[in-house]
Amino acid sequence: MRVSVLVVPNAGRNGVVEEGDHLRVYVRAPPVKGKANEAVIEVLAEFFGVKKSDIRIISGERSREKVVEIRK
Repeated sequence: MRVSVLVVPNAGRNGVVEEGDHLRVYVRAPPVKGKANEAVIEVLAEFFGVKKSDIRIISGERSREKVVEIRK
């Protein structure tokens, strides 16, 4: 399954909010050296109930808008 994600780094909390056809993912991590991307994967793994290794970023590695693939 592929999901469009909008990332909000440096947020006050970690969490996921469904907004229409995409997800807004809040992470506390800063967008430095991939820390926010790692946090996005952790938060999404918890949200979908899968392992972190089942999630990968398809596009948008350096953008707030990402496409993420989730294997269930």
